[in-house]
Amino acid sequence: MSPTSYPWNLPRRAMLGFGLALAVCSPALQAQATPAQSPPVQAAPVQAVATFSILGDLVRQVGGERVAVTVLVGPGADAHVFRPTPAHARQIGQAQIVFSNGLGYESWLARLLSSVNYRGPHVVLSTGVQPLKAGKKKHGHAHGHDHGDTDPHAWQNVAHVMTYVAHIAQGLCQVDASGCDLYRRNAGSYTAELRALEAEIRASWAEVPAAQRSVITSHDAFGYYGAAYGVRFFAAQGIDTKNAASAQDVARLVRQIRRDNIRALFVENIADPRLIEQIGRETGLRPAGKLFSDSLSGADGPAPNYIAMMRYNTRAMINAIRGP
Repeated sequence: MSPTSYPWNLPRRAMLGFGLALAVCSPALQAQATPAQSPPVQAAPVQAVATFSILGDLVRQVGGERVAVTVLVGPGADAHVFRPTPAHARQIGQAQIVFSNGLGYESWLARLLSSVNYRGPHVVLSTGVQPLKAGKKKHGHAHGHDHGDTDPHAWQNVAHVMTYVAHIAQGLCQVDASGCDLYRRNAGSYTAELRALEAEIRASWAEVPAAQRSVITSHDAFGYYGAAYGVRFFAAQGIDTKNAASAQDVARLVRQIRRDNIRALFVENIADPRLIEQIGRETGLRPAGKLFSDSLSGADGPAPNYIAMMRYNTRAMINAIRGP
């Protein structure tokens, strides 16, 4: 072959065309010419602390995988009698944001935050909720105690939880602005689920005559549920499980059950069952099962999240009222 057959003797324009053709046709050359690109670095999840299991579920619904949620009072545990340990203090110390219920529910929280000099955002989820007073008659809800205290169990009204969810999204946006669009979308989707849940609960109770909507529980945790959905709740203990029921309280409930022919008697998942069992023996009324008031069940239980809890409680109460 003569020297004129090689490309380096071609005109400059032809040489450029030849080079481009090689680049297009040779994947090996392309791989060598293109510098390797590193995958985008995933930001560390936001470290959030929720005071008890129900709030923990709500934060997870809004935060998704972008938020790591630590719960102080886990499933099946009672926040009324909770005593923080040094391990809980460390969890608070590592948090970027803390979510609590408020309304006096977590009486131990202020001291815990102070003990680690926590300076991050503390979001009180019940802010803006109109509280109920314990011991007062309110839309059919009544009991024998009149402590004058605020009822903290506002999550028992689904409409209030929609307020909680809005506060969660706002708080997460405060500490993670780049994830704000995601938090708002998640909050919107979950709020739509809550609206459907509330409509479902109302429709379920609409099939039960108002005169039959009476339920006995361990402690006074369902005032907001009763006010929202037209159910009367009676409890031997007040809003705080630390306060033991008196003999007069038990006798009053026994008379109430006999007089009104109440058929729905429940122990709560956080309560000692002996009180309800005693009432059952004195009235001949067999306890209808367990309700979830201040805590979720474990992941394999009937109330592993808030929506499941509200559905389970509603079905259990209505089934007990209707009887076998």
